[in-house]
Parts: sequence; structure tokens; C-alpha cells
Amino acid sequence: MLIVAALYQFTRFPDPAALRAGLLEIAQANGVMGSLLLAPEGINGTIAGTRDGVDAVLAAIRALPGCAGLEWKESPANSMPFGRMKVRLKREIVTMGQPDVDPLAQVGSYVRPADWNALISDPDTVVIDTRNDYEVAIGTFEGAVDPGTRAFGAFPDWWQANRQQFAGKRIAMFCTGGIRCEKSTNYLLGQGVNEVYHLKGGILKYLEEVPEAESLWQGECFVFDDRVSVGHGLVPGGLKACGACRRPVTAAGQAHPAYEEGACCPACVDEYSDADRDRFRERHRQMLLAAKRGTRHIG
Repeated sequence: MLIVAALYQFTRFPDPAALRAGLLEIAQANGVMGSLLLAPEGINGTIAGTRDGVDAVLAAIRALPGCAGLEWKESPANSMPFGRMKVRLKREIVTMGQPDVDPLAQVGSYVRPADWNALISDPDTVVIDTRNDYEVAIGTFEGAVDPGTRAFGAFPDWWQANRQQFAGKRIAMFCTGGIRCEKSTNYLLGQGVNEVYHLKGGILKYLEEVPEAESLWQGECFVFDDRVSVGHGLVPGGLKACGACRRPVTAAGQAHPAYEEGACCPACVDEYSDADRDRFRERHRQMLLAAKRGTRHIG
């Protein structure tokens, strides 16, 4: 059994590029794979490996400036959900495109998973899912508003177009692990919204701690690795990722005439050229050949 750790920390890194090589070296030396993003505003990512390997990388991250209080969410994986280890430099660790947004200045009030049901069941609370449309499509909280955005950077425009219908309401927001809500709640506070709350630890923490019998979560939670989704207890779900667009594909989607494993799904049937489809098919063929050899195709 392997450990998957999802993490983020907002802090000030004057020179994030100087941190990259050291983190990559420690991860590779301990057989840890996944992805870490470094930016002047902090670190974000998901890694997987053995208990000792993941602990070694987490210790290295906690030693970085402002990261001593790092918190992370763990879940199990039967096999390695990543093909390589990447440490990338970015402008933002989660892209919103709003220069004035600063989670280190202020964020909404955190709500523990144990208290979340009561908050979102209150008729005076508007519950907003800040994730992308393809994530919401496979699971969300009962009664949550779906902005229908393709990317997190579209959230501010959606809010400006819809804010009047939420005037005077208490706003409760959630996302996968919490990082998007650090920015979205800061943004709403800056827009003059008085009562803004967010789920501490995100959906992953809720699914880990709240018994299924008491849960208001419906469906599965999309995750950005080869598990594709997890359910209550963080048990891996039964979905596949489209080999072209990487969106999650349900059993119904896999039965759709437009679905072609490794190359197309109903959601992206009109989004790529014939040349792209041929490229996806070749990549899928190489992946199958690698699997027969007992190796993993990287590409």
C-alpha cells in the first residue's frame, strides 16, 4: 500500500527557483513521485510513495521558510498513481489571475468537517462549489451552486455576473483540498461580502472524517492523479480519465458511441483535430505496450 499526500502552504518564497533542485533530489532519492508547484506565494502539490519516502519529502517541505505548520491530506493507493516526479515553477500555486488576492492577508472562516453539514443545511447559507465543471459533474454537496467554470481563473468573472442574487447571504465555499477556497474566500471578502466560510481540509478531509451515513456529499470526488476519483473513506472510485482531455468518464460515458479509450470521450468529441486523435491513439498504444512489458510509459 502506498501513501498519497495532498498539500499546500501559502508563504513567501523570495526565490522559489532556488528550492526546486533540492526538493526534486529528495523525492527521487526516496522513490516518491507526483507533482509540486513552487511560486513566490508558496507550494502546492500531490506526492505518492512509501510511508518513509513521503515522510522524507514532507520533512523537507516543512523545513522551507514559513512551512513549519504544513498540513496535508493522506489517502491510500494500491499502485503508484503518478508516472514521474515533477517540481515546477509557476506564477501562482493555484491560478486565479487576481494580483490583489492574498490569502496570507485574510481568508474566510474555516469550518471543520464535523460542523459542515449544519452550516450548509441552514437556508440562509449559499453553498458554492469552486471547482471546475468536469469535477462537479461527478460529485458535489447537496444543494451546492455550480458556477459551471472550465477553470478556476474564471471564478471572479462568474461572481461579478451573479453576485446580486447572493446579496446579504452567508457564503460557504468548498473545493478538493482547500487551496482554491483560500483564494476565493479572500476574493469575496475583498468584494465586500461579510460572512464567508470554507470547508477546512476540503472535500478530501470531509470524506475522510464524516461517516457515509451522515454525509451530505453526493457522488465521487475528482483527484488529479491516476486514481481519477475517490469516495467516502477516500476509497478509489470506479471512473476512468479520458486519454485526450483527462476529464473523468463515468460508466455511462464509457458506453457512449463517442468514447474511444485513450483517444476521446463524449465531453471532448468536438475539441480536437484528427491529427490530435491520431497522436492520442499512438500514446495509448505505447502505454499498452509498456504495460505488457511490465513498465510504465512516460509521455
